Amino acid sequence: MAGRTDRATRIIKASPPAIYRAFVTAAALERWLPPSGMSGEMVDFDPRPGGHYRLVLRYDDAGISGKSGANADIVAARFVTLEPDRFVVQAVDFVSDDPQFAGTMTMRWVLTPLGDGTEVAIIAENVPAGISAADHAEGLASSLDNLAAYAEGTA
Repeated sequence: MAGRTDRATRIIKASPPAIYRAFVTAAALERWLPPSGMSGEMVDFDPRPGGHYRLVLRYDDAGISGKSGANADIVAARFVTLEPDRFVVQAVDFVSDDPQFAGTMTMRWVLTPLGDGTEVAIIAENVPAGISAADHAEGLASSLDNLAAYAEGTA
């Protein structure tokens, strides 16, 4: 059975090229993608269609148990489509023994120019059952906030 689809949108006062670069630069992605309460460590990065990345997300609170083990979530992602300045499609898997987090989630990031900014829309398809809709909405919004701060130069 396929998981649900979650969506989030934010207008960012930065150009589509500036935002796109934040997806294809390891240090940038490592910095803005982790939601509030987490930090990231990029351990592998190959930004091309068919390429991949592996990101270790650690909770700031050492008492939180992650999907991949004590205090961590490990994300293994593939770049399915990279359309410069327009969209990024990623196939994302959580490294976990828990079947509630199994399956590949497709993340579509769509960049639409709007005057002096860009609308960034996320469509997450086949979200694993172990991720609640409320937690995912909060995480997506937090990542968009981080992306805005990064791309607008305020982070």
